[in-house]
Amino acid sequence: MRPEPVVVTLDPSDALADRIAAAVEARLHARGRDFTETGAHLRGLFLAGHPVIGLCAAGILIRSLAPVLASKADEPPVLAVAEDGSAVVPLLGGHHGANDLARRIAQALASLPAITTAGDLALGVALDAPPPGWRLENPEHAKPVMAALIRGAPASLSGEAPWLAPLLGREGITARPAPVGDAPVVLRLEDGPALVWRRQTLALGVGCVRGCDPGELIGLVQRSLAEAGRSVFEVAGIWSVELKADEAAVHALAGNLGVPARFFSPERLEAETPRLADPSEVVFAEIGCHGVSEAAALAAAGPDGALVLAKRKSANATCALATLGTGPEPGRPRGRLAVVGIGPGRPDWRTPEASRLIAEADELVGYGLYLDLLGPIAAGRRRDFPLGAEADRCRYALESAGAGRSVALISSGDGGIY
Repeated sequence: MRPEPVVVTLDPSDALADRIAAAVEARLHARGRDFTETGAHLRGLFLAGHPVIGLCAAGILIRSLAPVLASKADEPPVLAVAEDGSAVVPLLGGHHGANDLARRIAQALASLPAITTAGDLALGVALDAPPPGWRLENPEHAKPVMAALIRGAPASLSGEAPWLAPLLGREGITARPAPVGDAPVVLRLEDGPALVWRRQTLALGVGCVRGCDPGELIGLVQRSLAEAGRSVFEVAGIWSVELKADEAAVHALAGNLGVPARFFSPERLEAETPRLADPSEVVFAEIGCHGVSEAAALAAAGPDGALVLAKRKSANATCALATLGTGPEPGRPRGRLAVVGIGPGRPDWRTPEASRLIAEADELVGYGLYLDLLGPIAAGRRRDFPLGAEADRCRYALESAGAGRSVALISSGDGGIY
C-alpha cells in the first residue's frame, strides 16, 4: 500500500482545502484540529512517504522539510498551493508524481501548475517517468536523451504511445511507422542513444516445489521469456497459488523483475481448468487445482486474456505467460506484520522506518491510547483493543496479516522488549 496524499492547511475552515483533497483523493489535515506543530507534522508526513500538498507559502514547506531531505530518488512529492488557489508549485518529487498532482490540482482549481523540471517544461512529458502500465527499459539513457532533445537534437519516434504525443509537436522529431506485434516504443536520437519503453501486457504465472532455489526459478523465467520472444519489461506481475505466498523463490523472482507478487486460492485457480493447456491430476491431488502456473496467469489476465506460452518446466519449477485482457484480476498480496514502537509519540521523534511502516499499513492494531498518539494518520485504519488484551490484539494482527493485509502492531515503547 502506497501512502496516500495529504493536504495540509493552516485553516480548518478553508473550503479550498476540501476541493483539493477531493480532486486528488487525499486526506485533509488542518492545524488546530489534527495537529498543532506545523513543522513537526510536515516532517512526520514526509518521512512516512506521504505526498504532501501544503496550502500555504512555499517557504513554510521548505524550512520545515529542509532538515530531513536526503536522497531525491526516494523522496515523496511535495507541492505548495497558493492560499487563493492561483498557483500550484511542485517543490520536490517532480518525476515521482508531483508534476502530475500539480496538473490535476490546477485543473480542478482552474489555475496554473508551475512545472519547473526541465524535461516536463521543455518537452511536455517526463521521459523517465512513464505512466502506469509502461516501463522504461534503459533509464540510464534518459538524462542524456532529454538533454539532447532540449538542445534541439533531431530524433525519431516509433511505436504507439499516446502519452508521448507532445514530442511529435516538436521540430526535429519525426514519427516512424509503428512496428507490428509487440515491439517496443523507441525514441532514437539521430546521433546518440535511444530510449526504449515496453507496455506491461504479460501476466506471469509460476509454481515451484517447497524450498526451490531462486536461481532455478529466475533462470526458467528468463529462458521462457526468450523462447516467447518477449521482454522482462513486459511483465506486469507474478501470480501463483496462495500456498506459495511465503515461498522465497517467488519473492526473489519478483524482486529480480521489479514487479509485485500476488496470489490466488486453489479454488480460484481450479475455475480456470477448462482453459489450461496442460492440466495435471497430480497437482489436483496435492493442492486442489489442476494447475498453478497456467491457471494463475489466466486468472490474472482475466476472462479475455489468453496464454502466449503454455507451461514450461525445470526440475523444481514451472511458469506460463498470458496476455492481460480488459478485466484482469489483481489477486492478493502476501500479508505483512510490522511491530512498531512509536516511542514518545511525536511523529518527528520516530525513526523514518517506523513512520513509513505506519503509513504503508492497511490496518493499525493496538491499544486505543497508542493509536490516538498516531493522530489523524490512523483514521479509517484503526483496530482498537483495550488495555490488558495483548494476546487478543497479537492474535488479530497475525490473522489479519495471514489474510493478505499489511498490518502494523503498535507499541508505545520498544516492541522487541514486549
